[in-house]
Amino acid sequence: MLPFEQKRALLLRNPKARRGQESIDPLLQRLAAGGLNVTVETFEALPELARDIVRLRHIADLVIICGGDGSISSAAMAAMESGLPLGIIPMGTANDLARTLAIPMDLLEAADVIARREMRRVDVGTVNGHAFFNVASIGLSSELAQSLDPTLKKRYGRLGYAVAAMKVIRRASRFRARIVEKGRAIEVETYQIAVGNGRHYGGGNVVEESAEIDDGHLDLYSLEMKNLWKLATMLRSFRSGTHGAWQEVRTAKCVEFDIETKTPMPINTDGEIVTATPGHFKVHPKAISIFAPPAASGAVVHAPMYHR
Repeated sequence: MLPFEQKRALLLRNPKARRGQESIDPLLQRLAAGGLNVTVETFEALPELARDIVRLRHIADLVIICGGDGSISSAAMAAMESGLPLGIIPMGTANDLARTLAIPMDLLEAADVIARREMRRVDVGTVNGHAFFNVASIGLSSELAQSLDPTLKKRYGRLGYAVAAMKVIRRASRFRARIVEKGRAIEVETYQIAVGNGRHYGGGNVVEESAEIDDGHLDLYSLEMKNLWKLATMLRSFRSGTHGAWQEVRTAKCVEFDIETKTPMPINTDGEIVTATPGHFKVHPKAISIFAPPAASGAVVHAPMYHR
């Protein structure tokens, strides 16, 4: 087998990620063995990540992100504009994008995917110009993102999410929103509206049963039950993406959505609060290349536009 052509890789590391303090020397050796000449940079805040890509794109043929879902999404717009493909070393807590793309959670195995130059074109979602790969949400998830103690998150991982979620649920209340899709508007009273681009979110939940990260559309759901504690009986359906079968869950598919609320509400994208309502959500089909194993074959089944 002929060796791969030597490529220049810009590796950006988030030391605040859950596994961000682990040694990357074995990773660098594995990448070098795959023909990659790696430049390492560390960023302390997510806005620095995009600036580093723009500043250093002339010395790179690809970008590798060592961090979680928030870090990867923060890199998306700069990677799209530069045309550089993204590599992922999943060092975060949930690592939902890696899960969606079947990127191994073992860091060295994830490096091997990059070294083998396996690549997929995937969709990118945006809300008010901010990118997301997994999901953007209003309501419960945004409250969770704001209340989650970073120390708790780093130390306890998903358990930290569960503890914070229980606190959020106890004080949660419904809000009124207006969802506009293809000129059609609908008024809802809901605990949460989520708009998914990929498949997995929230540590392994599924946005919608047939959702894929390269299907060219967004999947929306709205939680419209009167008693939030009913979520306990619905949890299994969220893990499989079949929650749309419940009468209290409204679902929709489209390439663009507009969501308005009476007063501005924060919007959470892949675990980070980045903007507020009103929100314009849009899918950008196959907008970026990510190093990942080939997609499994199989037809995607499309659900009706709206149902209750």
